[in-house]
Amino acid sequence: MKKYKKILITGGSGFIGSNLCRKLLQDENNHIICLDNNFTGTIDNISDLINNPRFKFVEHNIIEPFNTKEEIDEIYNLACPASPKKYQGKNAIYTTKTCIFGAINMLELAQKNNAKILQSSTSEVYGNSKEHPQKETYFGNVNPCGKRACYDEGKRCAESLFFDFNRIYNTKIKIVRIFNTYGPFMDKNDGRVVSNLICQALKGSNLTIYGDGKQTRSFCYIDDLIEGLIKMMLSNDNLTGPINLGNPCEYTINELANIIKEKINPNLKIKYEQLPSDDPIKRKPDITLAKKILNWEPKTTLSCGLDKTIKFFSS
Repeated sequence: MKKYKKILITGGSGFIGSNLCRKLLQDENNHIICLDNNFTGTIDNISDLINNPRFKFVEHNIIEPFNTKEEIDEIYNLACPASPKKYQGKNAIYTTKTCIFGAINMLELAQKNNAKILQSSTSEVYGNSKEHPQKETYFGNVNPCGKRACYDEGKRCAESLFFDFNRIYNTKIKIVRIFNTYGPFMDKNDGRVVSNLICQALKGSNLTIYGDGKQTRSFCYIDDLIEGLIKMMLSNDNLTGPINLGNPCEYTINELANIIKEKINPNLKIKYEQLPSDDPIKRKPDITLAKKILNWEPKTTLSCGLDKTIKFFSS
């Protein structure tokens, strides 16, 4: 009789994926298949896991079907470029393919194995929101022709595929909408605001802010997010989501930059550059559902989380 759980994590060598692999391996009943083509992830993120007998890395692009004879119990579908620097421009079509073809391939694998599958959707499905804070019932304000649409609309289409598989094939689905997340194992070159500002500050460079810095974000520390992902996966099969996972504490980009300055080098200057098109002005999750249904909410303060992230990048 099978005594362990086989868990497939796509995007497993990426920022969120590698942290999830590490956390799940703390349970000795879990066996992890880490699936990634290292487009944005890196083997360095999982180097400490490679020799674990309950961990297996498979280099694979989920745009193509993944054929395995192993019986899969759970799938966390995390694979997709997640920073504008990585998903825009020449990578836009690749991003859309990853969102859509990847979702179909993983859903078919879940259906074949009668496995539960969790989709890492995003706050970007809300677009430049006209509702604040954003609730799961809000349909969003997305520009389908803009430079961010490959990611925004790709994730929206993936959600529709998940619900169609659930309605037609009774596939056991879970959808979470992830808001800005930061912490160890972020890519220092991925262009996201926290990693950008920390790396610039550590180098003694001026801090770059796009726009006037009055736009807001809500920053969730990675350990809190991972706890939410696992709670969602372990929830009742009838709970499909979508459910917001993020920190409801809202900061302007100016405030974030000044906090990082004070922690690393108060003498640094801030320079302002043009705001990219379709960049959301306000972003803050309503996590009422997560608190009520999952008994989840973030515990890590921004100051504490930044200290841990700065320590990681410093090393």
